[in-house]
Amino acid sequence: MTKVTDQITGSFALIDSLVKHQVKYIFGYPGGAILPIYDELYQWEQKGLIKHILARHEQAAAHAADGYARCTGKVGVCFATSGPGATNLVSGIATAQMDSVPLLLITGQVSRSFIGTDAFQEVDIFGITLPIVKHSYVVRDPRHMSRIIAEAFYIAQHGRPGPVLVDIPKDVGLEKMIYQPVQPGIINLPGCRKVYSSKVKQLPKIVKLISQSSQPLLYVGGGSIISDAHDEVKKLAIMCQIPITTTLMGKGIIDENHSLSLGMLGMHGTAYANFAVSECDLLIALGARFDDRVTGKLDEFACNAQVIHIDIDPAEVGKNRIPHVAIIGDIKETLLHVISAIEKDANLFSEQTISWKERIANWKLKYPLLIPKKKNALSPQEVIFSLNSIASNAYFTTDVGQHQMWAAQFLNVLPRHWLSSAGLGTMGYGLPAAIGAQVAYPNSTVICISGDASFQMNLQELATISQYSLPIKIIIINNRWQGMVRQWQQAFYGQRYSHSNMEAGSPDFCVLASAFGINSRIIDSRDMIDDVFKLCFETDGPFLLDCKVTEDENCYPMVAPGKSNSQMIGVYKKSRGLNFISSEDKLRKGKNII
Repeated sequence: MTKVTDQITGSFALIDSLVKHQVKYIFGYPGGAILPIYDELYQWEQKGLIKHILARHEQAAAHAADGYARCTGKVGVCFATSGPGATNLVSGIATAQMDSVPLLLITGQVSRSFIGTDAFQEVDIFGITLPIVKHSYVVRDPRHMSRIIAEAFYIAQHGRPGPVLVDIPKDVGLEKMIYQPVQPGIINLPGCRKVYSSKVKQLPKIVKLISQSSQPLLYVGGGSIISDAHDEVKKLAIMCQIPITTTLMGKGIIDENHSLSLGMLGMHGTAYANFAVSECDLLIALGARFDDRVTGKLDEFACNAQVIHIDIDPAEVGKNRIPHVAIIGDIKETLLHVISAIEKDANLFSEQTISWKERIANWKLKYPLLIPKKKNALSPQEVIFSLNSIASNAYFTTDVGQHQMWAAQFLNVLPRHWLSSAGLGTMGYGLPAAIGAQVAYPNSTVICISGDASFQMNLQELATISQYSLPIKIIIINNRWQGMVRQWQQAFYGQRYSHSNMEAGSPDFCVLASAFGINSRIIDSRDMIDDVFKLCFETDGPFLLDCKVTEDENCYPMVAPGKSNSQMIGVYKKSRGLNFISSEDKLRKGKNII
């Protein structure tokens, strides 16, 4: 055990502090300015106290730490060197900031005497990242290292989570000093915004609004997942018989096969969720921020509804929509108060939504999510939907685009089992995030759903998967296009497909996988799905599936920019007899009927 009088280095203080905060894994990439820290890390790894996962690109290291944090709820830790190593983290930091993910990013920096001289690989990463971090530090004295790391962990997790950057000059890592460790949690941050306790005085207003509502709707965002409030959300919904719709970040809060679940709302949400939010008379927003991809035309979003907004971040309340009742506080804690207040009259609350639920059920029958039925072709929707029966308890990561929206529409996931870049929409997120999830849960099934364009953003991480024998299953929805870009060019830009076709120059993904020692197969027709999926999931180790799907499939429903949620493109009535089958029919009758 390290004593206060021991002469140790700043690097030792850093790794010791990480271990004291129970960090098991670090994702990173070494370089010149951070070498003193990596040299110290070597000693700790030899003792089995911590493990480093070597990414092949710093952006991927940040995304892997992000994936680890999302599925565990713990702080993800990432290392990168100075200069380009640090700047390569920027997309990962911004992704975490937009989606409220707790990250600790440690960057190397040139020695203190060289700061400001444009030294080799010097950048002001503190200044560069100021708009996209929750907080940041430059460690100028090794004696402050332990305190700064303790503060960084606290800030990253406190209230609304987010990324914290700690920049460490090279000589700070080498300098010796008398070490005074700061234990986790023993810190004083008077300037850190307090987390407000739920305002009990507002509860009678909430109860009154729910009691007066005949068409209520729960609008659930990522804050409810972060708060681990899935049990409370479900209990409130069932008790008062209130339908639930979620954002992309809120996915997993409830079993989407539940009769009260409407799936995702917004630009590519279900028709019935968007109709419901347009017609509801009470909207209860839980950890959601009324972002543009959800609301469509903001002044027509839930325009007939009174709004209750519960969120831990005061900056989000009233930012886009002024609520009638606002509570700033933790979702789980607040819902416990709400449930307690209405529990005695639960039957009264549930009876008044009967006709509302019947109306929604009718929308579900009329406007289900549809899976194209094509005899000699492979539809992306069917590929993704088929994963439900094969890997129902898997952790799913996605990249960004059409495949992401189809995955959100057709996959039924558990809480914290859905990892997707929602706010920033970062292509290249899915594969490294899957690495983070698989490292966190080595005995669980982790599936990365990617597009052929997104996959090429960080395909070098196949080397990381190979090195650590991570049994990640990779599903590439390969339509030879930047699918969502093509869809927008078709719908809004006169079918001028400017640089969105990816066929020329794209690799053979199976040959690529083989180069990294990873098994793979091609699926190019629908009758191959069952057999090849069985092979994939019964094979030990990583596996890549190159699913050559139809090129011109569009993701519907779709709310066009500037339109209200009720004005969706591509909403087909089941009765029109098109060559489709609904996901609801497949769930009821079994997936082999088509």
